[in-house]
Amino acid sequence: MSQEAAPERAVPEQPVPPSVPEQKGTGAPQGLLQQMEELMAALSADLSQLDADLQSTSDRHEPPRQEPDQAH
Repeated sequence: MSQEAAPERAVPEQPVPPSVPEQKGTGAPQGLLQQMEELMAALSADLSQLDADLQSTSDRHEPPRQEPDQAH
């Protein structure tokens, strides 16, 4: 019976693959894709903010540069 069930399941799946490239993943795949895109956008924004924070923090913690005239 499992062999009979497999072809029956394959038949409804055939219309789905042609529609996926046209609509770029509708239904559950689109939901997952959209969620991944949102997570990647949030991660990118977080990394950009972290980079800006680290750059400003490193600027504040650098010792002031002394010119040779001031050292004497």
